[in-house]
Amino acid sequence: MGKIKVALQQRVIPNYRVPFFEKLGQYPEIELSIFSGFPRPNEMVSTADNIPKVEFVQTKNIHLLNHLFYICLQPEIHQWLKNFNPDIVILEANPRYLSSKKAIGWIKKTNKGLIGWGLGVPNHKSILDGLLTHSRNKFLNQFDALIAYSNQGKQQYIQTGIDEKKVFVAPNSTVPRPNNLPPQRKCGFQIEPPILLFVGRLQTRKRIDSLIRICSRLPEAILPELWIVGDGPILQELKDYAQNIFPRTTFWGGQFGEKLEEIFKRADLFIMPGTGGLAIQQAMSFGLPVIVAEGDGTQSNMVFPENGWSITPNNEEILYSTVVKALSDPEKLLEMGRHAYETIKNQANIDVMADVFINTIIHVNRLKNSDE
Repeated sequence: MGKIKVALQQRVIPNYRVPFFEKLGQYPEIELSIFSGFPRPNEMVSTADNIPKVEFVQTKNIHLLNHLFYICLQPEIHQWLKNFNPDIVILEANPRYLSSKKAIGWIKKTNKGLIGWGLGVPNHKSILDGLLTHSRNKFLNQFDALIAYSNQGKQQYIQTGIDEKKVFVAPNSTVPRPNNLPPQRKCGFQIEPPILLFVGRLQTRKRIDSLIRICSRLPEAILPELWIVGDGPILQELKDYAQNIFPRTTFWGGQFGEKLEEIFKRADLFIMPGTGGLAIQQAMSFGLPVIVAEGDGTQSNMVFPENGWSITPNNEEILYSTVVKALSDPEKLLEMGRHAYETIKNQANIDVMADVFINTIIHVNRLKNSDE
């Protein structure tokens, strides 16, 4: 039997996704073609322009409207599918991408396998609630299988009426399985203060100001140094704020490669107080326990009581009390860091994610072949 030809569509491909797609393209069972466009200018997303050893077709995205009514068109998707003639098509499971809806007609007509990939099903709270729910459920039921980012996303798909056997979970991973052992860290903060670390784009929704404020309130015995790594539109605003509120804050700017790795190795606790958080996995791969605000559910597959804390978003008092609890037991903090490392090594890395994709592709391909 020859390779399974797999066509995979994305609206955009951020640079952080390239290692996953490169890994996926290395599997001998498949031949992979990826189709993707460009983001809106205000999204400030750094996108891939090449994926090693994978056919990468870049297209033009047409973005219309915003927020609840946002839709995206990729007019060239149909021609790409006809040219590549895949056995299996993987589409983002998002009914807002109207060109994908049209492409599904061709996929069904030519009896290709169809896999959806997405976060889950959002909760609509508007006068259009019923209409949107009906439209989304009809759209989702066209897929032969769905790949969710998390167990939470899987349950959301099942609640729409999708058969549980058709839903698979591939943890939303951005880091490879770590090869090196986690760094050795100090036990106790009597000689050197703890180092709290944030890594990410500096935006209001990340709630970095809350992190600065709670650090200024911490008891003297656990008063930390706060390291903030990243760049963004509120950098100077945060610098000015920290100078007045908590001058033990260091702004490193954007750091990458070995310099960023050294920062992760020296820190004691990673904190993501607002939305977003792809750096969480990188922090855990360096044996750092984490405190993260609950977001879209993708963290539920990797942040557990053994390796960190998932806290209510936008609650500064809970953030404060959790940091106090973490820093008040240094031995427990070290143990949680070891568990964080094991979580990334064994459960949440791009190798595991790619394995789920391959197993789903093979499963759907067998179903299609058995139907013929």
